[in-house]
Amino acid sequence: MAGHGQGEVSRDIAEQDIGELDIAGVAARAGADAGGVRAEWVPAYLALLVEVSLTGRGPDAAALARVRASGEAAARDGLPLRAVIDVHLSATWLAWPDLPGIARARQVSQLRSVGQAVFKAADRSALALVEGYETAQRLVIRREEALRREFIDDLLHGRLTAGTLAERAERFGLRPTGGHVVCVAEGGQPFYDGGPVARHVEGALLSRFGVRDLLVATKEGLLVCVAADHAEGVAQAFVTHTEELAGEDPSLRIGVGRAHQGPAGIVRSYEEARGVVTFARRLELPERVLHASELLVLQVLLRDNAAITELVESVLGPLRDQRGGPGVLVDTLFAYFACGGVSTEAARRLHVGVRTVTYRLHRVRTLTGYDLNHPIQRHAVETATLGARLLGWPG
Repeated sequence: MAGHGQGEVSRDIAEQDIGELDIAGVAARAGADAGGVRAEWVPAYLALLVEVSLTGRGPDAAALARVRASGEAAARDGLPLRAVIDVHLSATWLAWPDLPGIARARQVSQLRSVGQAVFKAADRSALALVEGYETAQRLVIRREEALRREFIDDLLHGRLTAGTLAERAERFGLRPTGGHVVCVAEGGQPFYDGGPVARHVEGALLSRFGVRDLLVATKEGLLVCVAADHAEGVAQAFVTHTEELAGEDPSLRIGVGRAHQGPAGIVRSYEEARGVVTFARRLELPERVLHASELLVLQVLLRDNAAITELVESVLGPLRDQRGGPGVLVDTLFAYFACGGVSTEAARRLHVGVRTVTYRLHRVRTLTGYDLNHPIQRHAVETATLGARLLGWPG
């Protein structure tokens, strides 16, 4: 660290001038007065005060750069900023009576002039010290954020083995053993780290449940919460706080994955939670909160993409012959099934008359040959309709 011993002073300041102040003794007393802080930069700062008291000149750019570097070193050493300022001020008032310029002053005007120069130097040095400290702290924060982002990406993409995960997860409050549940929120605007929703949801959950076994982050615009499955109430609290902060967003959807074991279980739960949010968007489901356990049938449908595509084409393919394309008929089928097969409710959702819905359903039967009053045929059409919406068919 810059400024060990008596530090660097101008050539025109004699050694005997420096010797008039017990620099080592004052530095030790300042550290003790500030609660036992080891402040290795204090001797250099005291030598600077000696020079200012004798010359009346403030610290030059090089001297302030050394003080700034000392602030950076203090931050890297883990000293609290409060302690850094405390020892700096203690060194100033402890050195004051014995500074050679003060001790040699014979007139009040001379004492006033020297005092003004010394305190200006103390003030500028304190600012430089804080600037250096904050610069180093920002670098540490950026590095920590980068490590956290890298960890979250690796965690949710399953790129971590049990060994490397355990080593890195502890740093961010997670224990990879046991089961975990992942919740995901998607809104009209992307969520981002440090944003108001992410910041407040994280703060609320950490204050209630503690920093262990809980991680709140953002990924690809989603707000993500990873929690141990034994921490009861986390998922509901995540839902509550997210809705409170983003409650006016009509497109807000929250997915809750199932609990799974181990590192791979976190990835699986995350994919489930993200999947049900995608289902809700594609199917235009009215529910804001969806649980993967309640939508397993949709996940089963999409596991075999070739099979569901074949079913959709086989059952609904004839609707392509409808004038204007199959879109209107598919939307009518979806609304009809979504409200339990009640034509009046389907008409209300579609903002059309009941006779229009009845006519469209008749067209479906005519074109496809499937009868919605026949249980097995109705089930085939309903499954194909869900598949069509999930696949974005016929687009």
